[in-house]
Amino acid sequence: MESQKVTVILNPGSGLRKQTDGSLRVAAAFQEAGMHAAIHEVAGGDLAGLVARAARDGSSAVVAAGGDGTVNAVAAALVTARTDTPLGVLPLGTLNHFAKDAGIPLDLESAVKTVAGGETRRVDVAEVNGRYFVNNSSIGLYPRVVRGRESEQRLGRSKLFALAWAVLAALRQFPRASVRLIAEDGKVIRGRTPLVFVGNNPYEMRGLELGSRKSLDTGKLAVYVLHHEGARSLLRMGLEAIVGRLREGADFDFFLADGIRIDLRREQVDVATDGEVTRLATPLIYRVHPGALRVIAPRRPPS
Repeated sequence: MESQKVTVILNPGSGLRKQTDGSLRVAAAFQEAGMHAAIHEVAGGDLAGLVARAARDGSSAVVAAGGDGTVNAVAAALVTARTDTPLGVLPLGTLNHFAKDAGIPLDLESAVKTVAGGETRRVDVAEVNGRYFVNNSSIGLYPRVVRGRESEQRLGRSKLFALAWAVLAALRQFPRASVRLIAEDGKVIRGRTPLVFVGNNPYEMRGLELGSRKSLDTGKLAVYVLHHEGARSLLRMGLEAIVGRLREGADFDFFLADGIRIDLRREQVDVATDGEVTRLATPLIYRVHPGALRVIAPRRPPS
């Protein structure tokens, strides 16, 4: 990398931050890798100005240190700033979907070494009504679960208990929405569904790699619309997906698109983007921005 300075955005709620020496560990790891890290403990909503200054001041990378929500916030700020400054990732969250799909190591020291000596690749960024996301977006059951979990946690429940309670409540209510999806190529899907899932690139829907992506640069949205037989049917579909027997067409509709419009019979709807839920006005307009983000990933072996 041309410069030895990086700007690190450390999520104040990450597991590492809760350690008394969390920031010191990050700084020491970068120093060991021959780089100087300017570390900022910043909430997601305060990032735009900081990321823009980091790009202007010559940082080699802006590094998201946290989970998928932190990665989403920093990536969105970089795209909004219209800068070519690359994104680095220190995966300190629970699931770390983006880091796994990008091949970034999950332990801190190896992730720092990737920022210091990896290669820069261009990946796609998706958008819904002006909100960027790097993993996926959805309406229906999943946003309901997130809202329920947050409500239970505000009552002092543990994260695991809150999640379990929210899942059970969502399955019991099993919300369905009447939707009309219109793809840019003219494809139309109408019906009632418990879940519309829009991936930034296609997701594996069967077997041991369920929920992962083989590529982050196909330039396509992957749209999945679940059929609405009921909660028991949804549980059956989950088991079938794990054993590789999920049936496209019978259990869900799937297509790839450059962009889609989702019409609903309501003026606003809860929409999840990379695990964060926002209430957005309808219709929902999804589009993909091919290669809009530069990401530092491990070097690929010579072909």
